[in-house]
Amino acid sequence: MKESRYLKNKLYIAFVTVIITLLIVVAVTFAWYIYNTQKHTTSVHMAAGAGESLQISNSYDGKYGQSTVLDEFVGTLNPVSTNRISGGFQKVYGFTNGSENQPNLVASIFGSSEATDYYKTSLFLRTNGTKSQVYISGIGYEDSDKENPISTAIRVGIVPHLPGVNQAATNEYFFVINPADNPKAEYNTATGAEGDVLDADKTDGTTVPMRTYDSDNYCNYDAETGAITLKPDSLPICELTGAGGGEYGESVQVDVYIWLEGCDKDCTSNLCNTTLKRLAVSFVGDN
Repeated sequence: MKESRYLKNKLYIAFVTVIITLLIVVAVTFAWYIYNTQKHTTSVHMAAGAGESLQISNSYDGKYGQSTVLDEFVGTLNPVSTNRISGGFQKVYGFTNGSENQPNLVASIFGSSEATDYYKTSLFLRTNGTKSQVYISGIGYEDSDKENPISTAIRVGIVPHLPGVNQAATNEYFFVINPADNPKAEYNTATGAEGDVLDADKTDGTTVPMRTYDSDNYCNYDAETGAITLKPDSLPICELTGAGGGEYGESVQVDVYIWLEGCDKDCTSNLCNTTLKRLAVSFVGDN
């Protein structure tokens, strides 16, 4: 009789253990679903414009003017991260249980992202004037849900190249477009601190500090008068030179990347059903 009760107790403990294990598996699957398959941005219509001293096109041999429409993005912005665009983006493929002072689930397995996880296009700038420093005068955006603003976790990468077509990149600049906080912000990395991103040279989740820029690094541009005013921290992203005699000089390719920064504390599940309805980048040249 005692043996029978002992066996029942062992079976009950084993059964409870199995249930707990199943619950853990379900939780991991659910978190994986939220992090990787929900649509964050679809059918984004974007535009880029240039001040009067510049002309802009979306192809090297294309039509140049004061503005151009960027390629439409119809993919899904899945959370990705990098400290160097040239090193590629990474995303999470698996989670583990968080330890003390961490969320219940934290990212643990990382791998290369796909091109459809983020947005990339190329613009071409040129001038027929004297040597000009090119600045960003604004990055405009519109959230689909102001209560759950996806823009708080968006990064815009600007990568200028040497003059000409298919030339080497000269630098990379990461811009935060909305400095506000997502109301449900939560740190979601196992290591690192605010502002850290994944190290492109490693695949173990190592994070490193990342310098980002914001509206303090734009310049002021008056569209009515054409006047340009530099701020103390205005950031020139590239240089253009005309060919002389009023002829346009060689175009400079500028790549534009847009992604959802997975290491950002603002990148949380309340953004799953939100979209970035509009994003526009404006450039100006200061002689």
